[in-house]
Amino acid sequence: MSIEQQIIAAAEHTFDHHGFTASGMDRLTDAAGVSSRTLYKRIGNKNSLMAAALANRRERFFRFLNVRSIDALFAQLEDWTEAEGARGCLFLRALSDTGGSVIEVTSEVVVYRQSLRDFIACLVIEETGTDLAADGILALFEGAVTAASYRGRNATQAARTTAALLLEHSRQYSKGPRCCASSPSLPIPSRLSIHRRSWPLFTTH
Repeated sequence: MSIEQQIIAAAEHTFDHHGFTASGMDRLTDAAGVSSRTLYKRIGNKNSLMAAALANRRERFFRFLNVRSIDALFAQLEDWTEAEGARGCLFLRALSDTGGSVIEVTSEVVVYRQSLRDFIACLVIEETGTDLAADGILALFEGAVTAASYRGRNATQAARTTAALLLEHSRQYSKGPRCCASSPSLPIPSRLSIHRRSWPLFTTH
């Protein structure tokens, strides 16, 4: 592991456990085992470090979610929560802590949100032939991430059960008669690599 990777990994863990606002540079350098001079030279200021930590979380998260079905997606989410802890979505916490005023952070949140939506849409299309259930599955997934902080495994299991019902309904709907043309589906993103792109910041979640 390079010095940069060491700093970023330590920062991700620190921000996750102590928050973005409460984690000062002294705490961050202590966690990484480097001097403040080294941190600034290798990464830059705190805003750059927050963005790098979020990018690292996104890449780790999607590598972990190497699945081919929605049911497996929720099973992996349960495993992730068991391994990493249930403290809610790190991206939403970053946005809340910074008040949406740090462009480096908001950019990473946008990339994560759109990447997650595209990934879920890809899985939903493969299972049902349409992306009609994608936003519903997304809401269940993100709701489970948040609710797990106080409901534990029950939150993920309930979301998993509800997602199965939603997919079945979508399959039945896609087989039935249509009275109008279907809405065009989003392009299916690659599950092997999720690249960083520029997206407009969502105002609702």
